[in-house]
Amino acid sequence: MIKYRKASNIIKKISLKISSEKISILKSVNRICNTNIKSTSINPLCNNTAFDGFAFISKETKGASLKKKKKFKIIKTIAAGDNPNLKRYNKNSTIEIMTGGLVPKPFDSILAVEKAKYFPSKEKPTHIIIDKAVKKFSFIRFAGEDYKRNDIVIKKGELIQPKHIMALTTLGIKYINVKKKPRIIFLSTGNEIVSYKSKNVLPWQVRNSNYHYFKSFGESLNLNVIDAGIIKDNGPNKLKKLLKKSINTEIDIFVTSGAISAGKFDYIPSLINKIGFKKCFKGVMIKPGRPIMLSRFSHKNKFFFGLPGNPISCVVGFRFFVYPLIRKSLGMNIEKRFRAKLSNNYFKVKHFTHFVRCFMKIDNKGLVQLEVLKDQQSNKIKSFIKANCWGIFPDGKDEFKKGDIIDWVPLIPSS
Repeated sequence: MIKYRKASNIIKKISLKISSEKISILKSVNRICNTNIKSTSINPLCNNTAFDGFAFISKETKGASLKKKKKFKIIKTIAAGDNPNLKRYNKNSTIEIMTGGLVPKPFDSILAVEKAKYFPSKEKPTHIIIDKAVKKFSFIRFAGEDYKRNDIVIKKGELIQPKHIMALTTLGIKYINVKKKPRIIFLSTGNEIVSYKSKNVLPWQVRNSNYHYFKSFGESLNLNVIDAGIIKDNGPNKLKKLLKKSINTEIDIFVTSGAISAGKFDYIPSLINKIGFKKCFKGVMIKPGRPIMLSRFSHKNKFFFGLPGNPISCVVGFRFFVYPLIRKSLGMNIEKRFRAKLSNNYFKVKHFTHFVRCFMKIDNKGLVQLEVLKDQQSNKIKSFIKANCWGIFPDGKDEFKKGDIIDWVPLIPSS
């Protein structure tokens, strides 16, 4: 059995070989960018106005005052989307222009509509009266001030989010290269496991929640999770055949739930070894999830995770072992941890790392507080439902007091 830190370091040194594919940007949300995406154009394309108002040549307004007013003839109205070209320009002219409208040369400044003084009337103006100089470049959005050509829009290894779609569509980028979805096959084990649809569940049976959690969680991260069914305690040969057959497919990771401890029917560790998987580790000093195992089939660059059968142990195995391997293989940065002040005492096994269901909140002073929830046993789900994050209590210490600073991560991984 090894410490969590060592198991984590092993995962950091290995990786899946995940190829890429070119897809439409409209189907790219929650995919991982495979290359730096650079702007192919500038944004905005031309100078435009940030306000409704009137365009002026600033130098023509110099010297204007209450005593020396200047009159400018309105020669055109430009709305967003209008062609701004002028047939000709006469001195002391102005253009009525709407927000987003392109500012034609030689105009270089905008007077906000709220400050405009109309002549002869606001209802039927022919001129704008200026009694104060208009500052050059006021309310002008400059061409390329947002994006220049070859600016990086999305970095390699970055999770594509809806905000990126706004930039990509604005810049006219239609297709991008992303990592393919990792393919994971999941097998539940044990005579006690029955379908979640079962109505008449016997006292010694358990509805299959692990697979459905794993699949829904995986799909929220854009993983392709495949159900390989339930393997009974007397079915190691069935599992062996399935694994041998799947090794030559595009499956990246094999995951089982249960049958990895030291009991009579915990046959998976020895079976995996016989098939040709080499052990990376078996047993980690964590709670929950201590029996977890990781093996590698080096010829095909495929990995096998054996997760414990208790629900929360399975959840911890995915969140803190399977997901970090996937994240690294997709080229993403190491997930950021956050810190918070513990709001209640917590006691643990000194030499073990504990992954604890917690509730994070921000108090009236703006400080992040972390509450350890009751009922931390690995078979209890209610505290998981109440939680909004995982508190990470490291080894080397058995008592954590109120006010201690603790690392935490959200239940759903951040980008």
